[in-house]
Amino acid sequence: MTSVYIALGSNLQTPIAQLEAALTALANLPATQLIEVSSFYQSKPLGPQDQPDYVNAVAHLHTTLPPLPLLDHLQQIENTQGRVRLRRWGERTLDLDILLYDNVICQTERLTLPHYDMTNREFVIVPLFEIAPNLCLPHGQPLVELMKQFENHQMQKIHTVSTD
Repeated sequence: MTSVYIALGSNLQTPIAQLEAALTALANLPATQLIEVSSFYQSKPLGPQDQPDYVNAVAHLHTTLPPLPLLDHLQQIENTQGRVRLRRWGERTLDLDILLYDNVICQTERLTLPHYDMTNREFVIVPLFEIAPNLCLPHGQPLVELMKQFENHQMQKIHTVSTD
């Protein structure tokens, strides 16, 4: 089984419910086990500020799905939950991104691993650190080092998830 970390985000149509439904869908993916989920955090939008705050989390999965079929499943979950891409970094019912796929480093037209900008996003690093504080990124950078730049983040923890 491969260790995978997925970022979840929503700011439309009851975001907490959107993330919970996405977690159920992730847990039901073929050849996949949901291992752990961070708390849900409320964060300001990355892009245009004329949209609601986001709810973000990170999920840890074990899977035998290869990266591109996993990406296909994630996009299917997004579409099932009403994802419409209106503008770059705009509002959305659900956004699912593969952050890390074991220690794989790749860049294709459809997928970049590790996620191309994850190290600059507090709404990714803070919840990832919550569930994997000893993680080292594929390039060798310890997550604990990345977390230092976000120690004074302004996100609010708004929901805790149990995977029992």
